[in-house]
Amino acid sequence: MMHTATTERGGGTEAETAPETIGLVGVGLLGSAMAERLLAHRFRVKGFDLNADRLEAFTALGGQAAGGAGEVIAGCRRIVLSLPDSAAVGAVLGQVAVHWRDGQVLLDTTTGAPAAAKANGRGLAARGVAYLDAAICGNSEELRRGEVLVVAGGRAAAFEECQDVFATFARRCWRVGDWGAGLKMKLTTNLVLGLNRAVLAEGLAFAEALGLDPELALAVLRASSSYSRVMDLKGRKMLQRDFAPQARLAQHLKDVRLMLEAAVEAGAKLPLSEQHRQLLEQAEAAGLGALDNSAIIEVFRRK
Repeated sequence: MMHTATTERGGGTEAETAPETIGLVGVGLLGSAMAERLLAHRFRVKGFDLNADRLEAFTALGGQAAGGAGEVIAGCRRIVLSLPDSAAVGAVLGQVAVHWRDGQVLLDTTTGAPAAAKANGRGLAARGVAYLDAAICGNSEELRRGEVLVVAGGRAAAFEECQDVFATFARRCWRVGDWGAGLKMKLTTNLVLGLNRAVLAEGLAFAEALGLDPELALAVLRASSSYSRVMDLKGRKMLQRDFAPQARLAQHLKDVRLMLEAAVEAGAKLPLSEQHRQLLEQAEAAGLGALDNSAIIEVFRRK
């Protein structure tokens, strides 16, 4: 449902046609795709990013650039964060503390630490601000097509209030618990997704080393019981060495480290993810961190 502002005219109240302005802090790969979707669904978007080039690209999409994160918070009732990690979220929340007001809603799509999200939720609730760790399952291209999933942690009322925002970019969304639960679910889905991607990379590199036709190998894999959707999303990128980033390899390494930290706290064993971390660190050391996460295949290709 589209939220609209209201004004007093001639002693009566009527809805304006101007759509609500959604705040957006962080307009990188995911944030810029989200801005496109929001704008396409008739929201206005007021955004900020420390990177001037990203902010310029955001304005070219039709967004309104803000002079800082505080200006975004002060000018919007509902705000989305799309930042690299929990440290960046903490820094922004510290900078904008004086701008919060009762009744605002913060949708934090950052993939960070569940414990940090829980603390953020409690702190903002004390100021009358609703917080959701609204984790996104999917990459920037999937978001741009409206195909991602949202797994959110937070209060039910805030989750229901934001259904219209989620509907602009997600094909399905779940509230999976209170603050921090969204990130726990995101780490779980990313664990399986990342290992599927690493397995595909190893399999395709193996086929190449055996002298098989790589395109034929991918076609057979997709038709076999070993199929996973990762083959559709990343198979051709691996074969063609098309590593233009949809989601950066370094970001997934950050996620895997978060998984391992959470596993220690929970007393869980993640031996495959520990091996995955080592492979991703090799890739990052080889200069692949800023490339698409499909670039992990290069670790297997190197002699």
